[in-house]
Amino acid sequence: MGRRFTAEDVLHRLVQLFLKRGVPAHIRSDNGPEFTARAVRGWLARVGVRTLYIEPGSPWENGYIESFNGKFREEFLNRELLDTVLKARVLTYRWRREYNEVRPHSALNYRPPAPEAFEPLPARSLN
Repeated sequence: MGRRFTAEDVLHRLVQLFLKRGVPAHIRSDNGPEFTARAVRGWLARVGVRTLYIEPGSPWENGYIESFNGKFREEFLNRELLDTVLKARVLTYRWRREYNEVRPHSALNYRPPAPEAFEPLPARSLN
């Protein structure tokens, strides 16, 4: 990906996510042109996904992303000097993997979310 997302980029990523995780009932996004483009809105309508747009200047309408943005800024952007696009991509990929797959999450009883990190079931007795 480049420095900007187009409607085509959004559609490509949504197809990947829907195939991997299933089709959601709705998607909440800001009012950026890549999300409000006719092609994106039309495709979402055809697959049965409702769109919920955040009002401009109302970040509290999507607390999850605002919380993530704060963590991303504090734990990554404020600590790294990103002097090339390649460096930004590599370091962002590493941080994202750590955030999504390794670090403990309170909602998971402070275990990491990656399947390979889950504790195995205790062995059953043969008796």
